[in-house]
Amino acid sequence: MLNVSGRHKGQEMKHRMLYKLLGALIAISVVGLVSCQAGAPGQPEEELPSAVVVRDDLIVVISASGRVEPVARADLLFEGSGRVAEVPVEVGDSVQPGDVVAQLEAEQLMLRVEQAQAALDSAEARLAQLQVGPRAAEVAAQEASVRGVGAQVDASSANLARLLSGASAAQIAAAGADLAAALAQRRTAEDFHDKTMTCKTFELPTGEKQTICPALGPIEEQARFNLEAADKALGAAQARLDELLGGADANAVLAAQANVAVVEAQRDAAQARVDLLVAGASEAELAAAEAQVRQAQIALEQAQLALDKAALRAPLSGIVAEINVTPGEAPPMGRPAITIIDTSRYRVPIEVDELDVGRLEEGQSAQVRLDALPGEEVAGTVRRIAPAAMVSGGVVSYDVIVDLAPTDVPMRVDMTANVTVVVEELTDVLVIPTWVVRVDRLTNQTYVDKQVADGFERVDVELGVRREGLAEVISGLSEGDVVVRAPDSGAFSFELGQ
Repeated sequence: MLNVSGRHKGQEMKHRMLYKLLGALIAISVVGLVSCQAGAPGQPEEELPSAVVVRDDLIVVISASGRVEPVARADLLFEGSGRVAEVPVEVGDSVQPGDVVAQLEAEQLMLRVEQAQAALDSAEARLAQLQVGPRAAEVAAQEASVRGVGAQVDASSANLARLLSGASAAQIAAAGADLAAALAQRRTAEDFHDKTMTCKTFELPTGEKQTICPALGPIEEQARFNLEAADKALGAAQARLDELLGGADANAVLAAQANVAVVEAQRDAAQARVDLLVAGASEAELAAAEAQVRQAQIALEQAQLALDKAALRAPLSGIVAEINVTPGEAPPMGRPAITIIDTSRYRVPIEVDELDVGRLEEGQSAQVRLDALPGEEVAGTVRRIAPAAMVSGGVVSYDVIVDLAPTDVPMRVDMTANVTVVVEELTDVLVIPTWVVRVDRLTNQTYVDKQVADGFERVDVELGVRREGLAEVISGLSEGDVVVRAPDSGAFSFELGQ
């Protein structure tokens, strides 16, 4: 709302304005007693309300109402799930950034952090070991292991040579292979001969039963011949192996051969470990170990983050304004668990009509009065004017934020605030009451009836700003002129403001 009013500058200014208003009222009362002619001969005299044109200081203001709100407000919600373990604050408590205001149950989360930390320590130790390389004692121990296993290889080989009595291992192996092949061939010949001896019995149409052996004859004779040949080959292979073994037990020889193979493999593995220790870790092994460290670090950070989310911490200094959680219960859905407000700084959002917003500028001073604290006034500053309008019910307005200056006034959030923004100061201007101004219906020209010696006459006037029954006179009148409210002339004019 655009208003014009006398500026109150301290108690002295209030008194000076009061004296001016009293003077104007006295002048109006005195002039009102003057008898004026109605304008037509013979018309009876009557007292007309009148006023004197005076000079005064006016201030143009924009007024609007809103509610006090904190500049900083934090609505805190739990990101994790679970039951509330504790709420160490109450409504009205002061908090500092980082203070815990609510805590979920977190035993399992703490255990996960410890496990992740242990995994990280292990991965870092493994990487450090690879980066440092083998110690001399480790290499010496592995070389001693190689020598020990080598001695076992020598002993196993000597035992095998004793069993073989001069035959080489290759000869023994070849003879064993021949024996295995002869045995397989003999089994094949035996299976085929058994099939030639198979007979089938079936019933004739007469009811008589008859048995037929279809493979008997030449086929069976050939199969019997092949079986006999396989038996001879098997016997020869067995005799060859026995000759090479020199009477040694075949199972003992096979066991000795297997033992030699085992200890030789152990010796080779031990030697490979020595070679790896001496060569040190490869680039691929170092890269893999570093990747394991990074993975362990990420796992620890995730576990720590989950634990941190179980605690609600104050993000700012302020006062606990609202608590919606209870220990032992799950946090509510759709509402903040804790609300914190910064009571050191307040602001008032207001809506300004589109006809007035053009007079506003960021940085303009404002005065704020609170319905709950009559007589108190707080200084303010226009901080932000919305770039886009809001339209509600056909009314176009703009959101404006007025920051309040620090004060000892005991204001509270949501108090109704009446904001007055000074947009222009008018000094030493001509002023008349709006009730003496009329508007010509045909031309929309504003005019007044000025008192003259023989009555009154119409004078067109140009007006400036107006507020609370006062209007600035730009042209048409002079200081000291007396204007009256003449009788209504009919349908050709109306009073200003109607």
